[in-house]
Amino acid sequence: MKIGVPKEIKTHEYRVGLTPAGTRELTHHGHQVIIEHNAGTGIGFNDEAYIQAGATIQPTAAAVFETADMIVKVKEPQPSEIALLRPGQILFTYLHLAADKAQTEGLIRSKATCIAYETVTDRTGALPLLAPMSEVAGRMSIQVGAHCLEHEQGGAGILLGGVPGVPPAKVVVLGGGVAGTNAARMAVGLEASVTIIDKSLQRLKELDLQFGARATTLFATTASVEQAVLAADLVIGAVLVPGAAAPKLVTAEMVKRMRPGSVLVDIAIDQGGCFETSRPTTHSSPTFKQDGVVHYCVTNMPGAVARTSTFALTNATLPFVLALAGKGWRQALQDDPHLAAGLNIHDGEVTYAAVARALGLPHTALQQV
Repeated sequence: MKIGVPKEIKTHEYRVGLTPAGTRELTHHGHQVIIEHNAGTGIGFNDEAYIQAGATIQPTAAAVFETADMIVKVKEPQPSEIALLRPGQILFTYLHLAADKAQTEGLIRSKATCIAYETVTDRTGALPLLAPMSEVAGRMSIQVGAHCLEHEQGGAGILLGGVPGVPPAKVVVLGGGVAGTNAARMAVGLEASVTIIDKSLQRLKELDLQFGARATTLFATTASVEQAVLAADLVIGAVLVPGAAAPKLVTAEMVKRMRPGSVLVDIAIDQGGCFETSRPTTHSSPTFKQDGVVHYCVTNMPGAVARTSTFALTNATLPFVLALAGKGWRQALQDDPHLAAGLNIHDGEVTYAAVARALGLPHTALQQV
């Protein structure tokens, strides 16, 4: 199969769909890999590294899209990239369609076969291709949250871990999944006062065993969320409903009642955000202030640590890329129901129920395609 990797064009996005090592693995299995010129230079992978791994270099994204049977990316295709897709072509990347009707409609019109990293599952029901970036985003959320708490960034001027004689910041993590657990781990390591809120008692028990007395766990109710958020210096939104829009756990009214200079970091912004006041931001302009509260809502947080993120992502995606390339999409999905869960759009039809519900679009069952 011919596998194309275009240069990412989202603002300040330096990740790339394949590392040179991943490229070599694919060429070793007899596939052709086409890389756009300078696709990996932002993280230290020059064209020569890809050529040595067996890839060919094309000068433009249009040339990559025109040549490839399957496009492997990191972020959702931008409008100019959607226009390059063709019927029958495979697109394998993060899509996050439930919060993006324009992109969904564009992919429907393309009639491409669109498989989303974030809805591929494993035998435990976890999301193995979302997990690496959730780990990165979770850990980053505390770094950026601590920075936003500084006075020059609009924050209240609070040091996350405090100092002897001065209490630490109060950090509330909404969601105890992969992102939330990694956020809590970093916050605990910096000696903040950490509270984790989740609706699963089983998960809260696991977190209690993991963190012990270093973190407090709370069962998620409207009252417990409100009480914790109003007392917090830093709130991390890390809730996830696979493939669907994130629930709005923090209302605009609650934000108005938070202390001025408090900080909200919305990891769930790719899925619409879990704070009612959230709106997408970029690395070039990452924050805004509403009702005195600093909001950090960057839609591609791991792009800030693009080299680490690219290695972590390729490690997770490569086995699936090999399966799709080796068998074709239809046989690969028939053989692996977990990979089949990643199919969101095929030949102009939405095949993922949660996306169809969120956007009010017709749904075609996976079995029909």
